Amino acid sequence: MEGSGEAFFRWLVSIRRHLHRFPELAFKEERTASFIQTKLSELGWSSRRVARTGVVCDLGAGPPWVALRADMDALPLQEETGLPFASLVPGVMHACGHDGHVAMLLGAAALFRKDPPARGGVRLLFQPAEESGGGARLLIQEGVLEGVKCIFGGHIDRHFRVGEIAVNEGLICAYTDRFVVELSGRGGHAAWPHEAVDAVVAGAYLVTAIQSLISREINPAYPAVITVGRFRAGSAYNVIAERAVLEGTIRTTHAESRRRIHLGLQRMVRGMEELHRVKARIEILEGYPPVINTPRETEIARVAARRVVGEEGLARMPHPSLGGEDFSFYLQEVPGCFVRFGARKAGLENVPAHSPRFDFDERVLPIGARFFFEVAHIALKEAGDAEI
Repeated sequence: MEGSGEAFFRWLVSIRRHLHRFPELAFKEERTASFIQTKLSELGWSSRRVARTGVVCDLGAGPPWVALRADMDALPLQEETGLPFASLVPGVMHACGHDGHVAMLLGAAALFRKDPPARGGVRLLFQPAEESGGGARLLIQEGVLEGVKCIFGGHIDRHFRVGEIAVNEGLICAYTDRFVVELSGRGGHAAWPHEAVDAVVAGAYLVTAIQSLISREINPAYPAVITVGRFRAGSAYNVIAERAVLEGTIRTTHAESRRRIHLGLQRMVRGMEELHRVKARIEILEGYPPVINTPRETEIARVAARRVVGEEGLARMPHPSLGGEDFSFYLQEVPGCFVRFGARKAGLENVPAHSPRFDFDERVLPIGARFFFEVAHIALKEAGDAEI
């Protein structure tokens, strides 16, 4: 497949749409991995399986290696887009653009066939389980970063128009932690609340009280958010619930803010026992660390972005995202940069990722492919020049 023009675009679109029809959840990406390996083989590249359902493809002769990463898992959502290539798998959907990311990296593999690395090598990482399984950690444990000089990745983003690539130095994604609170009271008849201990009332109070941690205990200079996404309680409309379970997420951009929220949440939950007469338990599960782009690799990404979209297409995120991204685990091991590919689609400007109506403008696909190709060539040249 030639690396430019309408034929290249149609090839990328066909890949994306095939993947979109057959989405797979974290660590279940067997069909996806086989499809990726078939496409790589058609391009003349060999590959190997890692981390159960991941794929690694080495191009050229490293080390040093420059790694490029695309995630490949889908989400447990029933698609509502009405697209002719909508998911054929009930309850599973590519609602975060990972089908596009895989297409981009396969596009880069096609470009490298025509213009392979002159010195060093490029390592393509098709990673499973970004959404919930922390697939990056498993790839790292299996040695994919051995000999890697630096790493680059990116994500489709509706906040930017097609033809823009956002490149920021420093922190761009948040710490992402999860919490589970269990409140145990005493059930009873709805007509006699004085004889019961109402877990729903206690839980409702806690949902609203939690927000004071953000507004009154966290430095407002550092963005943070707490969201309760699930509240389970009760079995009948006229029965006071004996038990309530709240689950939510904590997103922070500063280590001290994170620590204070953890302590404050634990303090609030303990206080529920005295205030509402319930027994209370909390578990805080630490999630992904923040994505922090390193200076040198950020500048390399800027140079690559200019080559692809010009100075007018080089954009910046106005503030860090409070989303999570397990690309952060790679950046704890080697320097690198994670960018945003503008993919806003007309009519869907306000439809976020993880929505059953999510879609993106497919014109972003060759832009992402070309960016990955350019950024690897630039990084390898700089690595070679530094060794002279």
